[in-house]
This record gives sequence, structure tokens and C-alpha cells, in this order.
Amino acid sequence: MSARLVVVDDHRLMAEALGAALQQRGHRVLGIGSPCGAVLELVAGRRPEVCLLGTGGGAEDPFEPLRRLRRERPEIAVVVLGPLGAPGRVAAAFAAGAAGYVRSDERIEVVDRSIARVRAGEVAVAVDVLRAAFEHLLWPVAEPDDEALRLLRLLTRREVQVLARIADGEDTAAIAAAMRIAPSTARTHVQRVLTKLGARSRLEAAALAARTGLLDQLA
Repeated sequence: MSARLVVVDDHRLMAEALGAALQQRGHRVLGIGSPCGAVLELVAGRRPEVCLLGTGGGAEDPFEPLRRLRRERPEIAVVVLGPLGAPGRVAAAFAAGAAGYVRSDERIEVVDRSIARVRAGEVAVAVDVLRAAFEHLLWPVAEPDDEALRLLRLLTRREVQVLARIADGEDTAAIAAAMRIAPSTARTHVQRVLTKLGARSRLEAAALAARTGLLDQLA
């Protein structure tokens, strides 16, 4: 059954390709736009029943446009198109007001069925998306702290070893002895660690490593 649609994606080519495919399946595509933040401007003056909202652009808060759309145009059912390997993102999409969630690389037939379901007032979630979400809840995988990884990439292998000893409370002499290097070399390594971490003291470097989980990455 034909539906009145708008298609929005952070990638313009994706939005245009999806819009063209849906038109071929008999839907009325009232507008195609990019990026997702422009969704309110796209629906202005139009009366779509369904909005397909792609969220693959890596925005800091990908669902803020969805929340604004639901506040201002609650009559529009929104189907989010997003990655499969992010179960938390699925939950966040529904918390923001989505009526459906479909993989961004899903077959057009599945997208078509999702449109029909949300248009009928139902929730549309593909089985593999639900399975991935439940697996994530039942067997969560620990994800490394992004800030910890960023800091870790700044340090050389030797500097990582020095940071671990700083965190253990070792002074320069102890670091030099344990690593079998000259005290002057140890001081140089310590200073480079502080500089790269943006820390003003050893204590601050140790606190930063502990706060971000960097010490866990050193274990």
C-alpha cells in the first residue's frame, strides 16, 4: 500500500537511492534531504505519514533530530535506519520516539514492510536487530573507554611502562632501577608522559589514568 514518505540521511546519495527505490515500489516520496538535522525543514509544508531517518553520520547525538521531530510533528511515524552492531543505539532510537528500527543495509523489501507496519500504528523491528539487542543484554561485551584508548595511542611502549610505574607511586630513582635505565632517561620519559597527557604532576597523571580506565588497559 502506498505511503507518503520523506527520506533523510546524513549521506545524500543514500537518501536519494532509497527514495528512488521506494518510488519504484509505489510510494509517494514527498522529499529527500540531508543531513538528518534538516528533517524539520524537509517536512515543513508537507504531510508525510512516515519519515525514514538514516543515522550513520557519526553525529555526537544522532537522535536529537528525531526528538525534535516527534515534539513538533508527532503524527509522523519515524523508522530509523542504522547499524546492526550497536544494540544500545537501537534502545536509544526507541527512547527518542522511533516507531521502527531497520538495518541501514537491509533489503528494500524489509524497509517496505516496516513502512507498512509503522503506518498501521505497529512497531517495526527486524528479527536480527532484536536478536543482537538481546544477545548484548544477556552477554554484554566490555567496551574500552574511548578516552583511555585515545590517551594510550599518544604514548610509546616505554612511556606506557613508565606511566604504570608512576601510577604505582614509584619515584624517578625506582623507575630507573626497575627499567634498568639511567635516572636522567627516566626523568625524560616521565616528563614526556606528563606532557602528552596534559598533566602538571605525577599525581595528576595517575588520577587521569585511573579516571579514564587507562590503567585497566595497562593490565
